Amino acid sequence: MSDFQAASEQFLTPEECAEVDIAMMTSRDRFSARVAIYSLRSLKQIAQQYEQPIAQLKPQQIANWVEQDPSLRPENGFDQSFKNFFAKLVISSLNPLTQIASEAGIAIEQLTVPQVVSWFEQMAKQRIEQEQSSS
Repeated sequence: MSDFQAASEQFLTPEECAEVDIAMMTSRDRFSARVAIYSLRSLKQIAQQYEQPIAQLKPQQIANWVEQDPSLRPENGFDQSFKNFFAKLVISSLNPLTQIASEAGIAIEQLTVPQVVSWFEQMAKQRIEQEQSSS
């Protein structure tokens, strides 16, 4: 197994992958859910490092953490442009995670994988229903 494969497999656990895979979603929605789940885990670590709630993290703090992430080193196949892209993905994941937490009435840190997957599944279902009703 290449270093790249090993690093990419660490993004989600097999259980998290299975949770996403059984959801009734398009490939695009599954990708978004996977990114949100990984981002949630990363954001929890970042918040712990900075000793503050996820909701108070600044984009620069997130970007700095991604820059220092040992799994994203060049020897693992990750260059600076990927790190920048990945930091933007984690930062943008704050939007749906904030919405999910708000709808659940909890802090982002308290979100669970099933809650994240369920929200993305609901959003996908709503989008499909809207597309069907408008055609």
